[in-house]
Amino acid sequence: MKLRPARSVRSILSQPWARYSVKKPKKNYIKSLPHTSLTIFNMGTNKPNYDLLLTLISNQHVQLRSNALESARLVANKHLERELLTNYHLALLPFPHNVIREKKRATGAGADRLSQGMSLSFGSPSSVAARVKRGQVIFRVRTTASAKDVARTALKRAASKLSGTYEIKMTQIQPAVS
Repeated sequence: MKLRPARSVRSILSQPWARYSVKKPKKNYIKSLPHTSLTIFNMGTNKPNYDLLLTLISNQHVQLRSNALESARLVANKHLERELLTNYHLALLPFPHNVIREKKRATGAGADRLSQGMSLSFGSPSSVAARVKRGQVIFRVRTTASAKDVARTALKRAASKLSGTYEIKMTQIQPAVS
C-alpha cells in the first residue's frame, strides 16, 4: 500500500504513541516498530576550524515523517558535497520516534461493505515521525564564511522537502584553537 500524503499526519493532534521496549515487551503499546529510513545523522568532516554556523529552525509545531527527513538530508548533503567537497559538517538533529498509526481502508467497487469495521479503531503502525516544536533546530551546518551562500542554498533545498515553514539563522562562531 502506498504512503498517505504528509498533510494527513503533519499536525500534532494527540499524545505520542512511542512505547516500544525491548527489555519489557509486555509493556509495549506497539507490537512491532515500523522501519525508519534515517540511518545517518552527521555528514561531512567535523573539523574545529569552522567559523560559520547556519541552522534551519522550525516556525511552527509540525510532525515530520522519517522519509521526509531523509529526503531533506539527502538533498542538502548532495549540494554541499558537490560544491564544498569536505569543507562542511551537516547534522540532522531530530530523531523520529513517534509511531504513526493508520487504519487500512479498502478502495474500489464494493469497498463500502468491506471497510465498515470498528469505529474509531486504533490502526496499525505504518511509519515513524519526529515531533518538532516551534523554534527547534532541524539542521545545523558548520562551514567557513566563504561558503555562506552554498550552505544557505543547501538549507533552502532541505526546507522545501519538509512540511511547515522554516527560517535560516546564520551565526559567526569562534574556531577552536588546537
